[in-house]
Amino acid sequence: MKYRTLIAVAAVAVAVAVTVPVAAHHSISAVFDTQKKVTLSGELLAVDWVNPHIQLRMKSKGANGAMETWRVEGSPPSWYRRTGANKATFAKHVGETVTINGLPAKDASSYGYMQRITFANGDTIEGASASDVSKEK
Repeated sequence: MKYRTLIAVAAVAVAVAVTVPVAAHHSISAVFDTQKKVTLSGELLAVDWVNPHIQLRMKSKGANGAMETWRVEGSPPSWYRRTGANKATFAKHVGETVTINGLPAKDASSYGYMQRITFANGDTIEGASASDVSKEK
């Protein structure tokens, strides 16, 4: 009986270990409203160069005119590397005003998906399309 219990526990542990990473990567259309667009302009606060998608934080005025801190998800780091960009490309602009065009979260929170970023010097970087991101998996 102990042997069966041990096998059952091991099977559950393997199932959890396999499914948790898959759940961490989501479809863009599951979280973001692909029928709406959002343009954010404000100070770039931080860049997290992480998989499966880079994360930016910025301050931008909300619909009510008050400053809000936004978390903006971008394409995978591998996408940006193929376009010649890296973490330093973004990080050197921390503290500057940037404009981000993208998709708002479906839950109307201060969370968005970046399709394009324009830095204060006029340089722009395009993110991957939803179909490009799905190929990264």
